[in-house]
Amino acid sequence: MKQFVQAFKEAGGWLFTSSSPPSKSETVPITSYDSHLNTSSNTPFNPNPELQEHLYGREWLLEELPFNLEIIQEHIAAGCVTLSPAICIDNKRPCCVRCGNVTPYLFSSYDCARCMKRCHYCRQCLTMGVVKQCSSLVTWTGPPPIIPSYEDETLCRWKGTLSDAQADASHSLLKAVRDSKDFLIWAVCGAGKTEVLFQAIEKLLANGKRTAIATPRTDVVIELLPRLQKAFPSVPISALYGGSTERIPGAPFVIATTHQLLRFKAYFDAIIIDEVDAFPFHHDPMLLYAVKKALKPSSPTIYLTATPTGELKKRFLSHRLNGVKIPRRYHGHPLPVPKSVWAGNWRKQIKNGRLSKTFLDWLKERVELQRPIFIFVPSVEVLRQLTRLLNEYVKAGAASVHAEDPERHQKVADFRKGTIRILVTTTILERGVTVPFADAAVFGADDHVFNESALVQISGRIGRDSRDPGGDIIFFHFGVTLEMVKARTHIMDMNKEGGV
Repeated sequence: MKQFVQAFKEAGGWLFTSSSPPSKSETVPITSYDSHLNTSSNTPFNPNPELQEHLYGREWLLEELPFNLEIIQEHIAAGCVTLSPAICIDNKRPCCVRCGNVTPYLFSSYDCARCMKRCHYCRQCLTMGVVKQCSSLVTWTGPPPIIPSYEDETLCRWKGTLSDAQADASHSLLKAVRDSKDFLIWAVCGAGKTEVLFQAIEKLLANGKRTAIATPRTDVVIELLPRLQKAFPSVPISALYGGSTERIPGAPFVIATTHQLLRFKAYFDAIIIDEVDAFPFHHDPMLLYAVKKALKPSSPTIYLTATPTGELKKRFLSHRLNGVKIPRRYHGHPLPVPKSVWAGNWRKQIKNGRLSKTFLDWLKERVELQRPIFIFVPSVEVLRQLTRLLNEYVKAGAASVHAEDPERHQKVADFRKGTIRILVTTTILERGVTVPFADAAVFGADDHVFNESALVQISGRIGRDSRDPGGDIIFFHFGVTLEMVKARTHIMDMNKEGGV
């Protein structure tokens, strides 16, 4: 009981039992709970299996737990549960334990009704729930739950055949995982990176190792989940993202957005980061902190990307990071090389309710061929203007999606089914989403949003199916940029390296 009292005194000394922070009248001093627990019994303590499964390898705020407070008290007294301050103060500067934030301007403070003090809270991880100076993080310190072992079972039921390049990459990855070494898979869009992972994932799971695939974007989680469930039908797979319904507590295999890893601590034996160069992972140190915190010590991180960052390239090329390069698509055909087409002052045109003849002629031709069409735009403002104009000029059922669109996932599903013919999108769909027989245009390719990486990824949406390995990818612009040139060169260099 002393552990329980001390932990809460350090975190402010107040308890509450509701799912949300209490008002001033609802706060209860921790000392009033002392009489609820008799710690003098010599009876062996049996941990609650549901609490054990919920807490093991995780970091939850106390108010997030769906368990009776007395159960938590019992486990604290038995040494199975530990509470610690969610925000520490070091040399008068706050530090968020959950997300690693130490940047002063990313903290704020207010008069807290819970602890009756001026209380700091972290703004960096606010979307994951409020972490305050008087908040407590709850972790499991008791015996670990038993992980199912699948040593005598064939876990991977994928029926495909790896290409020679995929097979070589798969064997190299398996060795890296066995040796607990970080590993980079640098492969062109459509090279079959996911299938390359299967052998290593199967080995990890067969040995009772917890494995995660983390990706910066929800769309990629939704795209990958059914493929992984089909490949590993006997393995529970938990999908974690905002609004997900496939959450399975204690699952040995997790696919999640990188933000969700903030709730884990020393849980995974290996983490695979898909699209490691994508926003927001590439630009957010918090997400790198989340990955490191979620991994067990000395466990490997596997990086997957078609467009590695400069730092990853440097480490790989200097042999400081093990890895493989796959410069050829699994079906053996070359990557479609984008064409740059001048479309005039597109900003002025859409502002005046017009579209260039060049753009419209290309679009109408694609519609007549009954091809699904991606149109990538630089901003939500352009997206709205262009979608309205397309429905006036082309009348082929154009729809639009962006990051804040609540119907985004349904629209993408409808686009796949063919009920939507033209999908106007921001760069949110530059990765992970694949539609057979599609063509793509980048409207306003000269905008600064479209860097080399984005343009290569967008080009990679096309020609993924062996029945249609070509397809059109057009950069409509008001002046060729260096990024456009670099993207085109990148793709041609990969084709040359792949011998196609």
